[in-house]
Amino acid sequence: MKAVVFHEHGGVDKLRYEDVADAPGPGAHEVKIRVRGCGVNHLDIWVREGMRGLDIPMPHILGSEVTGEIVEAGKSALGFKVGQRVMVTPGISCRRCRHCLSGNDSQCEEFQIVGFQTQGGYAEFITVSATNVLPISDAWSLEEWAAVPLVFLTAWHMLLKRGGLRPGEDVLIHAAGSGIGSAAVQIAKLCGARVITTVGSREKIEKAKKLGADDVINYREQDFSEAVKKLTGGKGVELVFEHIGQETWEKSLRSLAKGGRMAICGVTGGPTGTVDIPFLFLRQLSIHGSYMGGRNELLDVIRLIEQGKLRPVVDTIFPLKDAAPAQKKMAERKFFGKLVLRP
Repeated sequence: MKAVVFHEHGGVDKLRYEDVADAPGPGAHEVKIRVRGCGVNHLDIWVREGMRGLDIPMPHILGSEVTGEIVEAGKSALGFKVGQRVMVTPGISCRRCRHCLSGNDSQCEEFQIVGFQTQGGYAEFITVSATNVLPISDAWSLEEWAAVPLVFLTAWHMLLKRGGLRPGEDVLIHAAGSGIGSAAVQIAKLCGARVITTVGSREKIEKAKKLGADDVINYREQDFSEAVKKLTGGKGVELVFEHIGQETWEKSLRSLAKGGRMAICGVTGGPTGTVDIPFLFLRQLSIHGSYMGGRNELLDVIRLIEQGKLRPVVDTIFPLKDAAPAQKKMAERKFFGKLVLRP
């Protein structure tokens, strides 16, 4: 089969579109899927570049957000049939520990992500456990569905379970034009919050408002923390949705109201940040780390997308062979929503 692989860590030039061994036939509890869409994520870039302490199978196939059609189902993969439209749930866990049984799959000691610690969806076929497969309707195209699993699940878990967002609260969501930002704006608005978001160009302002943002700050033209204070009458927001990291860390904390919370899941703008400890405890602020989410939360997301209350936002669909240009476009932030590969 054709796949995009890399044999060593490095730049986008390490990505190769080549023939590889076909995805294996499914075991008893597995299904084999013909990939029709695979979302591109910053995680793909980090894995390709190499992460400290990371040990991944080489050569490696990236891709965590996978949709397609079943071409073969194992004899014990009950409820699945050839030709069925499905989505791969990106989180892999043991399904038996206390974290998994309580719906906190991503806290499982054995937790992995498809396309990160395992081979992923930058390929024509993928074979996965049936427990990691969910049926999807034809309400959206398979390429659009591929813009859902990782970003919507992460945003949902981050806003609601970790951030504790409540109706009527003010929330600051960074980078409405990113995959996770475009998902978060919609979720926060659906929950009844006042949504303040940032973008990096004037062209993205109207797009953010169409998603539901109440106020949009161009961070290249304004200090977003000062703008937040003005928009909230000097109070600040109850919750900051932080996935940039070092680049925005200090100003994000300064944007919080007394007793406010910040949830963080990513470091696209750098991995380190300092904290003024007295500022933290005098204002009684809370910082919540967030990592993916549980399968039960993804089921909630899928139901709302089926109903049209949330929607996937796709900027560009690339042929699989153009994975390198797609990752380059992501790194340059020249998109709004999701970039998707189509084998």
